[in-house]
Amino acid sequence: MDDQIAVQVSDLQAGYGWGRTATPILHGITMNVARGTTVGIVGESGSGKSTLAKALVGIVRPTAGSVTIGGVHVSTARGADRQAMRRKVQMIPQDPYSSLDPRRTIGQALAEALDPRRANVTKHTDEIVHWLETVKMPADTINRYPHQCSGGQRQRIAIARGLMIHPEVVIADEITSALDVSVQAEILNLLAKLRRELNLTMVFISHNLAVVRHVSDDVVVLYNGDIVEQAPAADLYQHPQHPYTRTLLDSVPGAPGFTLEHHPRKDAA
Repeated sequence: MDDQIAVQVSDLQAGYGWGRTATPILHGITMNVARGTTVGIVGESGSGKSTLAKALVGIVRPTAGSVTIGGVHVSTARGADRQAMRRKVQMIPQDPYSSLDPRRTIGQALAEALDPRRANVTKHTDEIVHWLETVKMPADTINRYPHQCSGGQRQRIAIARGLMIHPEVVIADEITSALDVSVQAEILNLLAKLRRELNLTMVFISHNLAVVRHVSDDVVVLYNGDIVEQAPAADLYQHPQHPYTRTLLDSVPGAPGFTLEHHPRKDAA
């Protein structure tokens, strides 16, 4: 595996169920994610985006093909390799509220990310506060409970939790879909800033082409479990090759209602 490739997906096939009841979802997906870049995965509901995300983190096992991250095969990793893989790949969820224990403070949730066996807020206070401030949250958030935070704030906390253990790859699965338009813009601009500063390697999954355009170096278009097009973001948006891609682009409103900073690829590396 090329040292410059963080994620390598080769002829990946995956689905749900067994035997005659099996439902295939992905039909031979092949793609690479280079280190320090963001690949956007876009497609309508049912296209296979979430199944691909789950395969990347090992929740869904391939029926054929492979996913390799940092030189380790995700589906076959065992023991120490599997434990290390869980740290290498972090998923930022669509609904951060459901992933936060309502009985635990934000500080406790972040301390647990740093040390799952012995979560100690006092020991890790400085680091927790640093990451809260990195995602533009006040230091006193450490003492709040999830219900005391807005949806956008909880998403910022989820981003901090995903990044604070310095993963090799971040999977962002529809992380703005539950937010209103103005908050979406704030979260996306935050991600753009972090990916430049931290040289993040990210797979950004969304059904919204307007969103994907502003955070991705390259874009992969999924349709019914197949890749129908993949290209650098600028090329794909200016010169779409597949009819389905053109249909998706035609469905994007001309005025989405918010302004996003656009950063050239060289700034993101």
